[in-house]
Amino acid sequence: MILELADIRIQPGQQAAFEEALHRGVQSVISRAQGFVGYRLRKGLESPERYLLLIEWATLEDHTVHFRGGPLFAEWRAIVGGFFASPPQVEHFCQV
Repeated sequence: MILELADIRIQPGQQAAFEEALHRGVQSVISRAQGFVGYRLRKGLESPERYLLLIEWATLEDHTVHFRGGPLFAEWRAIVGGFFASPPQVEHFCQV
């Protein structure tokens, strides 16, 4: 299993709308992606415009090839992309 960590910075004052859109986007779009296992969202306390989105994928390729390279990615970005202050920083982790 692979953990995707997306470090997201949003526009100030948009927290409630972003959180609703993110949950809706995961439930309606990402959940349909091949290899999607689950997700968690964490919000910064010192930086309330900073979020960590943690998504579990069955394989790295499920995220990087099948999701990012397929039509679902555009659907996802249409829902949440307008909130981003800058492009999310994404890294992948494996269990050791």
